[in-house]
Amino acid sequence: MNSNYKSLFEPFTFPSGVQVKNRMLMAPMTNSSSLENGEVSEQELLYYRERSGGVGAVITASSHVSPEGKAFVNEIGADRDDLIPSLKKLADTIHAQGSKAILQLFHAGRMTSAELIGGKQPVSASGVAAEREGAVIPRELTEEEILATIKAFGEAARRAIEAGFDGVEIHGANTFLIQQFFSPHSNRRTDRWGGTLDNRMAFSLAVIDSVNQAVAKHAVVPFMVGYRLSPEEKHDPGITMEDTLKLADRLSEQKLDYLHLSVRGFWDGSIRDTADTTSRVVLVHERVGARIPVIGVGGLSSPDDVRTALDSGVPLLSLGHAMIMEPKWVEKVRNGHESDIRTTLPRTAQHELVLPDPLWDMLVNTPGWFPVV
Repeated sequence: MNSNYKSLFEPFTFPSGVQVKNRMLMAPMTNSSSLENGEVSEQELLYYRERSGGVGAVITASSHVSPEGKAFVNEIGADRDDLIPSLKKLADTIHAQGSKAILQLFHAGRMTSAELIGGKQPVSASGVAAEREGAVIPRELTEEEILATIKAFGEAARRAIEAGFDGVEIHGANTFLIQQFFSPHSNRRTDRWGGTLDNRMAFSLAVIDSVNQAVAKHAVVPFMVGYRLSPEEKHDPGITMEDTLKLADRLSEQKLDYLHLSVRGFWDGSIRDTADTTSRVVLVHERVGARIPVIGVGGLSSPDDVRTALDSGVPLLSLGHAMIMEPKWVEKVRNGHESDIRTTLPRTAQHELVLPDPLWDMLVNTPGWFPVV
């Protein structure tokens, strides 16, 4: 191995006691390759098997905690006990290659369609449509439904524990339900779940508490709980960096193992103020990194990219597009073969890269998403 990349392979121990063998994780990426009933498909298992082993941990694609929480066709289900055997197959597949397994838990809220959730109206913190073409006005959740959704996150965490995962990641990013409660755009409530910044944080904190209660009750070995967040929203009103830093302060006080930023580029500045070019990942790390580990992400494709990002002080990094195009990215760096890392997506490489049919169709038919050649 090139000695310049030694820092990538230092082990790391999370607050819960779970240890990973290096500083790189596979980022959670939608693949729409599960079965219609929420079970993990054979193609999906092969996809994860091919990409496990090198990274310290694999964070799965998002899994819905309740039926009305779906965002994508054919996504992983964590909303029923009969799905535990399927989840166990996924955890076992990742473990067999030598990586830790983290199940991402989410609820889409208003970022779904009636077609995906049995003809029902999507739900959210308030009856405010997303600012996207064709968005429908969601139904505001009742107090009873909010409490049931919070409980659903805890139940999904229990299923992940019973399936043998090493942790869960609470998906509070990418405009899904948890972010909808935090955002002043989507949350116009006047009860205890909205209004002030503290009230808009309440749903996130309640979900974390529900998950931690499940861990305390059911986990017999160390089990991680992470939280993913998007630092800003473009629209006004929307989440500002000041809001997020205050949220990060509160999250650092919870029993969490990490904060995982969701940004397009690790070094990208503000999406609200183009004059502010400071990395959002670095800002969060500088604010709370001494209290809680931060995972960075975004546009890290070469070993030098990863090393430079680690040099910022951010202790962990997740790889997304790089792991799609090069399943053995970590192994090639470790073995001194970094010059062999693929940086494009050949149209003839689906089977070689072990990419499920639905994911492959998305990759090659979405202009500008991947460098398809």
